Parts: sequence; structure tokens; C-alpha cells
Amino acid sequence: MSYAQPLDLTSNNPLHQALNNNPTFFNRITSNPDSFRVQIIYTQINRNKRNKPLFKEFSYRLNNQEYFYPASTVKMPIALLALEKINELGIKGLTRSSIMITDSAAVAQDHVYNQPNANDGAPTIENYIKQIFLVSDNDAFNRLYEFLGQEYIQRKLKEKGYPDAIIRHRLQLNRTVEQQAITNPVKFYDTAGNLIYEQPAIKSNAVFEATNVLLGKGYMRDGKIINEPFSFLNKNRIYLHDLHHILQSVIFPEQFPRKKRFNLTEDDYAFVKKYMSSYPRESESPSYDSSYYYDTYCKFLLQGSERKTLYPNVKIYNKVGDAYGFLLDIAYITDPANNIEFMLSAVISCNNDGIYNDDQYEYDALGFPFMRDLGIVIYQHELKRKGKLPIIK
Repeated sequence: MSYAQPLDLTSNNPLHQALNNNPTFFNRITSNPDSFRVQIIYTQINRNKRNKPLFKEFSYRLNNQEYFYPASTVKMPIALLALEKINELGIKGLTRSSIMITDSAAVAQDHVYNQPNANDGAPTIENYIKQIFLVSDNDAFNRLYEFLGQEYIQRKLKEKGYPDAIIRHRLQLNRTVEQQAITNPVKFYDTAGNLIYEQPAIKSNAVFEATNVLLGKGYMRDGKIINEPFSFLNKNRIYLHDLHHILQSVIFPEQFPRKKRFNLTEDDYAFVKKYMSSYPRESESPSYDSSYYYDTYCKFLLQGSERKTLYPNVKIYNKVGDAYGFLLDIAYITDPANNIEFMLSAVISCNNDGIYNDDQYEYDALGFPFMRDLGIVIYQHELKRKGKLPIIK
């Protein structure tokens, strides 16, 4: 791609060095990486004398043919597209803080007239996006999915250079393929109760590539194990490098061709980056119980599942995901005091017994320690890396 140097797969790859030089952390994984379906992308960022960022990417086992379930990482492009659609509609008075009422027009659709997690109870695009990045709220994603619809999502991601991305279903809801294709009618109001914009229910005609990947040796259904591989047919799919570059386009939009950027205002960018990097306790509306939503609740790389912040001076802009045993984090990590900034994205499968839908996944024993240690070794590598010019923000 024009905005980054080609992926470096040589023996000088620092990702390979980091994994091989730290056997205490990674030997279990490097001795049999295929079984864990690990994929990693690391982007070094250097600044020239004009403070322009220059990127160099490295990868480990990057493979578009090796399916992983993207889980909540799909919420990131959906949040960005929701802002883009608001901007493109260009309707006077319609903003991300307009009240959004979700109605129903088909079987298994939900009415949503308020947002309990918001202090003011108002369901808005802004509040939904906050919830997505602060605590990875599934309901918030579903509301934005219904505002956008399958065809809009598919068309927009293709236009931006992600033609293989498939986001075709709501999260944590059991719906048929036909039900996923029909999105709810929505209405937007101002604070005085005046109707600003109305969007009817839409039935999608989008055509998706089949994702009939079979994994594992069994799965739970109705409390019983079915001794057959689990099918990811009709599930979401998005490649790791697509997620990596979507985040990169938010952090460094000026380094992307205009047609590959999301159509966001400067205020939108500031808003998104604020909540990508915030801890739940830093949000006043919505507000969260810090005893449950601890600081590192949605910060896997460099933090793992540690309840205390291991690197308090580091700021992490990211989106995580975990489902079906897959653990993911897509992150931009920066520590200006130590002249550090880099991007790191990773996925690992934590399903040793090969049984899906049983909620018996090794997130705590395998996934979170891997994410923490991977972030730490790359951060330590960045501390030692020479020749970088100071970061000017």
C-alpha cells in the first residue's frame, strides 16, 4: 500500500526476534504456532524532520486464508461509518448527539427508546460510540449496525480498500440470515422533540462470500456436545491487516489517500481518539463502576488482564475483541516521554480442547498473558531502538 512499506518477512523481522528471544514467554506458542492460529502485525513509526510519520510494517504468520472470528473488533469500523453517514446525510440539525429512536418492523427486532447506561438516558450515536470503545458494548454496536445496514457497510468498506470485509450480523443475538438482513427503522429527534430525520426499515440485498470455515472437533448445543467441527458459516470476517489499517487511518488520516479515509470532521477524529484511549472511570456519561470495569478492561496488549495499569505513562488507542476462543487487540501505543509510538495488532485462538460454544476458553491462562507479554517485548524493543526523531504532537 502507498501509505506503508511492504511487510517485512525476512530473518531481520523484529517480531520473529521478539518471540524467539523470549522463550519463557512464548515457547509454548512458537513451538506450535499453527495450533494457536496466531497472527501479528507490528508497525514501526519514524518521524522525519518535518514530523511526518513514516511507517514500516512487520508481520508474523499473517495469512488471509486462516480464518479467525473478529468478535468485537468489527465495532471499530461500524462506529466510524456511523459518523461518516451522519456527515454524508448533511441534514440540518442532525448530529452524532441527536436522539436516535430505534423502532421495529419485523420479527425479532427490538424497540429502543432510551439508553440506560447514559446519564441522561438519551440514545445517541455519540453515546453508542462511547460505549463501544470504553467497554465494548454489544447493544451499542447493534444499534449502529441497524442505522447503517449491510449494503452500506459493505459498499463503504469496499470503497476504502477493504473489499473482503464481511460485517453481516448483530452481536450476541440469535437471528436468522434473513433477520440479520432487515434493519430496524430509526428516527432522529432534537432535544425539543422535533423530528429531524427518519429512515425506514431496509431489507439488504448484499451478497457475501461464504465463510463456511469448519474449526475444532465439536461444539455445545442445548447443553450437549455435538462431535462435529463448528461451522463459522454466515459469520463476520475481516482480515487483521484491514483492522490494523483502519485504525492507522484514524490515527494518521493525512497519510492516507482521501478515498481511503473515513469521512470524519476534525471534531469527530478528536472524539473517537478520546474514547479509544480513555479508561471507563474517565467517562462521566456514561459512567461505569470501576470495580468491575477496571482501567485495563479493554486494553489487552501491554496490560493483559492485570487490574492495575502496568505502564501509567503509556496511552493506548485500540479496539479489542474476544469470542469463540479468539482474543484480539488492534492498537496504537504511544509514550511521548520516552519518544515511543508504534502500532501492534494480534489475534490468538485460546481453545485447546477444540470445543466451541462451551465457554471453556484459555483466555486467562494463555490469551491475556500472551497479549501482555507481546506488548511488553515490543515496547522494550522500542525503548532501545535508535535513530528516532522526537515526536511532536
